Formats: sequence, C-alpha cells, structure tokens
Amino acid sequence: MPTDLAEMFMSFPESPFRVPAGGEGDPKQSNFDLSNLSTDSKGSESSGIKRDDAEAATAKNLKALSALQEVFYADGRRALLVVLQAIDAGGKDSTIRHIFGHLNPQGVQVWSFKVPTDLERSHDFMWRYHAKAPPRGMVGIFNRSHYESVLVERIKGIVSPTALQRRYGQINAWESTLVSEGTTILKFFLHLSPDEQAKRFRDRLTRQEKWWKFSAADLEERKRWPEYMEAFRDALAACSTPWAPWYAIPADQKWYRNHLISGIVRQTLEAMELEYPKPEKDMAAKVDGFLKALEKPITD
Repeated sequence: MPTDLAEMFMSFPESPFRVPAGGEGDPKQSNFDLSNLSTDSKGSESSGIKRDDAEAATAKNLKALSALQEVFYADGRRALLVVLQAIDAGGKDSTIRHIFGHLNPQGVQVWSFKVPTDLERSHDFMWRYHAKAPPRGMVGIFNRSHYESVLVERIKGIVSPTALQRRYGQINAWESTLVSEGTTILKFFLHLSPDEQAKRFRDRLTRQEKWWKFSAADLEERKRWPEYMEAFRDALAACSTPWAPWYAIPADQKWYRNHLISGIVRQTLEAMELEYPKPEKDMAAKVDGFLKALEKPITD
C-alpha cells in the first residue's frame, strides 16, 4: 500500500454508519454484522433528529456542496468517486437526483452499469469500470458498480467461491490504486427493509406511470433476500478499507438518507482543503489595466 494513502485517511468523517475496516479482503476476518443495523431513523441510536431539522440541515449541505464543487473543479488535484449499491427499489436513482442533482452537471459523471455486454465479458471483470473512473476535478457516480461482480454474480452462481474470494482482494487493490493517484472514494450501501421494498413495489404497481420501473423478475429476486443480505454483508466486511470506506445508510426514509449522505459528502470535500488556482504573477497590479481595456469601444 502506498505510504501517501495514510495521509488521506483523515479526509473521511467519522460516522456510526461507517463500516469498520478489518476484513482486508476476507469477510471472515470481520465481525461486522449487517443484520444489527437499522434501516430507518427510529432505530438508529445516533439519530435523535426530527424530519424538519434534518431537511433543513440537508438544504444547508446541498448549498455548501454546490459551492465546494466549484472549488473542487477549479482546484483540479483530486477526483471523487461515489459508489451506490442497494437492493431493488433501494433508492439509488433518488439519491443521485436529490443530492447530486444540485451540482453543476458539467462537473458530474453518472454511470449506470447494466448486464455486461459480450465485449465487456471478454475482458477482466474490472475492465469496464476502470474506463469510467472520474478524472481529476470531476465527481463520478457509479449507480451499481464493480461490486455487482461479488453480489449478483455470486447469487446467480456466475462466480465460484474461489474466484469470489480473489475478487474481494482485487477490488481493494484497484481502489487503492485510484486513491494513490488522487481519487477519493465514498461507498454507500442503501440499507432497505423488506417491508419498505414491498411498499415501494406496491407504489409502482398502483401508478401506471411507474410500471416501466417494475419487472416480474423483481419478485423472484425478492425471494432471495437472505442471500442478498449475506452477499452485501460479506462485500462490505471484506472491502471497507481505511482508504475507501463503506457506509451502511438507513434508507427506509428518504429524508434521513439524504441528510446522512449529503453530510458525509460535504465533510469529505471540506477536509480536502481545496483552493482556487493561484493567479498569474502580478495579477493584482494588472487588474486596473484590464478593466480600463474593457471600457474601450469595439471598432471594426
């Protein structure tokens, strides 16, 4: 692990929702227990916040993020990669819309990874993700991500147990490479309850304009809930590292989810000590001359 990674650890805010590091690529080495974590604000010991107060704080966070993004883009020394994972109807699209929709779209890249194409399958499993990693100055968002290779592919039996174990380490190594080259990585697991998922599915089924978001396959996948939760638990335990932490965010209530994520992103950007590029030499002495030049009329 590059030594300069250690200097970046402090840029991540402490949070009761941050998954502890320690698995080091092996979920069996971690005592992390996803089933003990609440999916809503009422069950969170750290909550103690009313909806109105949370939404007011979120509004302040979003305003701050807009200003921070401008400096982040101008600074140009770092990239930010936000990874979103969740069960079906977990709220990934909604999170992007409510939190990152307030940013300047010129500085944001959103990638939604679907079933791999034939070309993508002919390469290593990380190939299509590396090409979409954000450049410096940009915020990149993965709506689903490289973790699909240890989640869906595990559930469907596409990857063997031996390959699965190897992939955890490969993911950690890849993320370490990005971080050592100037990318900050924030990973959010939107922790939804089965009851809330059922509620959101019912909403889609009873509103014709949302039928396009529902598939009969969603109900088949829902039957495998315990398997998915075990896969999520193992992925978070094995791949929450000091340089690229996972946050397990209660997602039953969107206002609470937005409050938590916007705060974590804001604190992370503030800790980067961003600054505008230094102006050209003697700029202060030249400003008056530039202003006077602008007063001169344009002639043919």
